[in-house]
Amino acid sequence: MPVPRSTSEGPPGSAEDRTTDLIRWAVFSCLLVPVVLLWYGTSLGGTAGTALGLAAVTAVCRVLLRQSERCEARVLAEERAPHTHHHRRPPRAGAGAHRGGRHTGGGSPVG
Repeated sequence: MPVPRSTSEGPPGSAEDRTTDLIRWAVFSCLLVPVVLLWYGTSLGGTAGTALGLAAVTAVCRVLLRQSERCEARVLAEERAPHTHHHRRPPRAGAGAHRGGRHTGGGSPVG
């Protein structure tokens, strides 16, 4: 019987689901490799160093994968969002406003 997934994960087959599976396999490997090394007679110190190295690489990869997922989700959300900005003319200043040219004082004739 399949184990139900939490609602925070994406639909089956989604990038988040694949990333979670990948991380689970990486953690499994981080646990399996030291056991195998000990089984074949590697020193405890060498096995511990290998386990710490694998754990560090796995942690960094997890952070990078999650960051990539967030970035992808943000880009998809921006593509799907309706464009709300409109190209409008700026409002005009007053009904009788003059634009450009020389203005003389008051009602004096130009001359």
